[in-house]
Amino acid sequence: MANKRKQDAKAAVQSTRLNTMPVPGADDTEFSAEEAAQAFRDNNNAESKRRT
Repeated sequence: MANKRKQDAKAAVQSTRLNTMPVPGADDTEFSAEEAAQAFRDNNNAESKRRT
């Protein structure tokens, strides 16, 4: 009797989350002071428009 092992298909293995290549910047949680200042300005502009 032949000794057969169950194996997943190549496509199934490659599509699992742990076997995918990381996307550069996808997990980047850092942001610059300029980005923070812009977000703060945008938020303040939105607040002032709602009040008027």
